[in-house]
Amino acid sequence: MFDKLRIPFFCASIVCLIIVFAIEVSAQFFLGDSKGKGDLSAPGLGIIYLAWLDWLLLFSILLMGVALIVPDRIHGRIQGIITFIVALLTLLGAIVAIFTAFGLLMLMVSLLLAVPIGTAIYFAEFADFKVGAAAATLTLIMIFKGAFVIFLVLAHQRFLQNKGLVLLIATSFVATILLGFLHAIAPPFLAYITDDIGALISAILAAIWALFFLIGSIPAVIKALRVDRALKS
Repeated sequence: MFDKLRIPFFCASIVCLIIVFAIEVSAQFFLGDSKGKGDLSAPGLGIIYLAWLDWLLLFSILLMGVALIVPDRIHGRIQGIITFIVALLTLLGAIVAIFTAFGLLMLMVSLLLAVPIGTAIYFAEFADFKVGAAAATLTLIMIFKGAFVIFLVLAHQRFLQNKGLVLLIATSFVATILLGFLHAIAPPFLAYITDDIGALISAILAAIWALFFLIGSIPAVIKALRVDRALKS
């Protein structure tokens, strides 16, 4: 496949995906409140949590890119091990993220329903979600995700035959679109709650994909260990 790969387009696709990931992980800073609290609740968790999914997508593409510069013999041996480690760490991180989002969701719902004091606290802390800024950020993310797909297809059409990659890309797009829908469908004072629901969904999807990566890497890890033992003997 890589003998016919159009490397400039492939590199452009990687750059687009890196930009997407950078926007998502830095959303806390440019979507935070004007008082500069710096806490995760300021911009919400939705956009930040998209990075869990897109990190796995970026890792997959980078792993393909490594094959361009690393000999097949070495790449075949280290790919499974690296995938196993990355998938395990991502799975653990996604699980922590799930509990964090769920805890915040329970807190907000409890405050909203605890009339009158809890409701007052909720409106003081969570009624000023920046829907417009979040929508603009998600639009920018979608533009670069679209550019990523276009460049990837231009790099080599056979990427479309990789069902796992296509499903992961589709999951990333669906999570982004769903988050934008959840932001738009709710009244502004409930946007923090719907945003957190979107974050929870993204984290769960990331955990599922990380588990899929983890299970899929086990045969390659076992094979690599067997090869190492055979070489030592």
